[in-house]
Amino acid sequence: MYRVFEALDELVAIVEEARGIPPTRSCIVPRGDVLELLDDVRDALPGELDDAQDVLDHRDKIVGDARAGAEATVTAADEQARTTVEAARTEADRILADAKAHADRMVAEATAHADRLVSTAQAEAEQVIADGNAEYDELTGRAQIDADRAIESGKASYERSVADGQAEQARLVSQTEVVRAAHVESARLIDDAQAEADRVRAECDDYVDERMGDLDGRLAELEETLGTTRRTITRGRRHMRGAPAGDYPEYAAEHRR
Repeated sequence: MYRVFEALDELVAIVEEARGIPPTRSCIVPRGDVLELLDDVRDALPGELDDAQDVLDHRDKIVGDARAGAEATVTAADEQARTTVEAARTEADRILADAKAHADRMVAEATAHADRLVSTAQAEAEQVIADGNAEYDELTGRAQIDADRAIESGKASYERSVADGQAEQARLVSQTEVVRAAHVESARLIDDAQAEADRVRAECDDYVDERMGDLDGRLAELEETLGTTRRTITRGRRHMRGAPAGDYPEYAAEHRR
């Protein structure tokens, strides 16, 4: 191809240096030199054209090889992507199964722990109620005994006072003022005995009411504790049924540790 350009340059130089033919734009050129240069161009062109065709063929081969390599790369990438997706799906299924099994174990442990808490609370409540009933019965019996004793004491005092009054009345039957005084004293003694009996009974009733108030307070606190425990268990169960795998109630986390 270099010889073609060189021959063309020489032809241009010959034409530029040729003598013109006035008044036309024609010129006189050396025929032999021009023909020789044209022969050189003719001889050089086929080889250069073959070289150009080789370059084009080589380019097509490069493009074909590049296209084939690209298709192979895309195929390999698709296969690798499919394999990666299948492996990721398998791993995700395994992780999901592990998470579900772990969640089921945590729910079972939390349920068992909650059942133990409820059983313990119920046992404690029953024990407190039994103790309260026993204490109530004891206090009621003791108060009744004290009240009966006070009443009996009042009656005995009343009977003694009446007997003393009657004896005094019999002894002083002839003395009106003495008899009146005996009646007044007898009535006072009777009133005092009745007042003492009423006071003892009132004190016994107050003591029983106070102890029953304490028992009612303890039973109310126990009822509130049981209600709070049941609400906590209910919230824990609802939370564990709808929460993600890593989100667990605090009592479940403590039991797991």
